[in-house]
Amino acid sequence: MKPTKSCILTLFLLFAALAASAQADRKIEQQKRVIAALEQKIAAEEREISKLKEGRAATEERVRRLARQIDSRNQLLEETEKQARLLRGEIDRTDSVAGDLGRSLDRNRTQYAEMVREAYRNYRHNNYLTYIFSSRDFADMARKITNLREVASMRERKLQDIAALSKQVVEEKELLDRRKRSLDSVTLKLKAQKQKLERDARNARTSIRQLSQKEKTALQRKISQEQQLDVAIGELRKLTKGNKEGDSFSTKTTGLRLPVTAGRVKRYKENMAEITGPKGAHVISIYDGKVVDVKRNRITNKYDVYVAHGEYITSYANMGSICVEKGQKVARNAQLGTIGSAVNIMTMETEYKLVFGIYPPNPGQKLRAENCFKK
Repeated sequence: MKPTKSCILTLFLLFAALAASAQADRKIEQQKRVIAALEQKIAAEEREISKLKEGRAATEERVRRLARQIDSRNQLLEETEKQARLLRGEIDRTDSVAGDLGRSLDRNRTQYAEMVREAYRNYRHNNYLTYIFSSRDFADMARKITNLREVASMRERKLQDIAALSKQVVEEKELLDRRKRSLDSVTLKLKAQKQKLERDARNARTSIRQLSQKEKTALQRKISQEQQLDVAIGELRKLTKGNKEGDSFSTKTTGLRLPVTAGRVKRYKENMAEITGPKGAHVISIYDGKVVDVKRNRITNKYDVYVAHGEYITSYANMGSICVEKGQKVARNAQLGTIGSAVNIMTMETEYKLVFGIYPPNPGQKLRAENCFKK
C-alpha cells in the first residue's frame, strides 16, 4: 500500500520531533555532567574547610577557601539555571509538538469518521452494486472494483495513521511530564543552592570580622595573586618574537576600547587593569592580533587568554567562557569570550571581572595599562 500525503506528513513530524528531542537530551546530559563536576568540587572544598583548626592562620585560610567555594557555588547556580532554561525550552517545544500531533490526530479522526459514514451510506443504499453493474463492459467493471478496493485501502491507511499518531501523542505527553518533573527537581536544587550560598557568605563575613586590618590587606594581596596569570610571560615572549599579526601596536597606541563591554576600571596597577562588568559581558581583544595561548587557571577554574599584537602581548584572565582557540587570528574588538565571576573578599559579594595585562617585547620596558585606554 502506498503512503498517503497525510501519512508522509505525520512521519515527517515524528522524525523531526525525535531528532530535536535527541539533540536536547544530549545538551541536558552534558549540562548534568558539568553540574555534577561542580558539585564534587564543592563537596571536596567543604571537606577541606571542615578539617581546618582554630587560630588566626586557620581563619585566614578558611576565608580564602570560603571565597573559592562561594565562587564555585555561583558557577553551580549559573550552570543549574542554564539547565533550567534548557528544560523550559524543551517543555515549550514538546508542548508545541504534542499540540500539533494532537490536532493532526483530530483531523485524521474526523476524516476517518466521514469515510466510514460515507461507506455505510453506500452500503445501505446498494450504491456499490449500482456502481459496479452500471459498467459498460467487463474492463470497466474491473476498473470500478479496483477503485472500490482503493477506497477501502485508504480507510485502512487512515486508521494506521490514527494509530501511529495516537502512540506519538501519548509518548510526547509522557516526555512532557518527565521534563516538567525534571524542571521541578532543578528548581528545588536552585533554591537549596541559593540558601547554601547565603550560608557560606554569612560564615565568611563572620570570619572576616575576626581579622585585623593588616591581616585583611595581606589576605586581599594573596587572593589577588591567585587571580594573576599562572604562566611565565617570558616563555610567551619567545613564541611571539617576530610575530607580524597586529604589528602596528606600540607604546604610543592609545584610545582603545576597554576589553569588557559596558565595563569599568576598578583599579589600575602598572601594566595590569582590573575591570568589572555585568554578568555575561563580552570580553574583546583590544587590538588586531593572534591568540598565542589559552589556559585554565587551576585555582579559580577560569580561562586565561593571551593575544599577541606584533611582539606585544595582552592577557585576559578570569574569563568564564571562551570562543577562541590557540593560533586563531582575532580582529580589533573581536569577542574572545565572556567575563567570569569572582568574590569580593571583604564583602563576600559576587562580582564579574576581568584581569587585563599588557606586556612589551622588552621585559625592562615599562608600560602602563591605563595608557592604552586614554582618549
